Amino acid sequence: MTDSEKTHQDWHLYILRCKDGTLYTGITNDLNRRFEEHQTNSPRCAKYLRGRQPLTMIYHTQFDNKSLALKAEIKVKKLTASQKKLLASGQLVINEIADTH
Repeated sequence: MTDSEKTHQDWHLYILRCKDGTLYTGITNDLNRRFEEHQTNSPRCAKYLRGRQPLTMIYHTQFDNKSLALKAEIKVKKLTASQKKLLASGQLVINEIADTH
C-alpha cells in the first residue's frame, strides 16, 4: 500500500432496518466490519441497535472522505423514515439532499 493509498480512505453512509422496522443511519470507513459489529451485538455495537437484530442493510453509498460522509449523515438523519425508504429504493438521490459529491 502506497502512502497516498494510506491517506485516502473511502467512507460509507449506511441505513439499517431493525427487526422492529425502525431505521438507523451511520457512517464508517469499513462497512463490512461495522455491519458485523452491529449485527452481533459486539461491545462496539451502537446502543440504539442492541437487541434490535437481525438487521438488514437497506442502503449504502461511498464518499471520498469523512467530512463529506458526515455532512451527508447529518442531512439523512433529518429525513423522515419515508424519505429514507425512498433513498434506499433509489427514488431519492443523495445528491439531491446533500452537497457531497
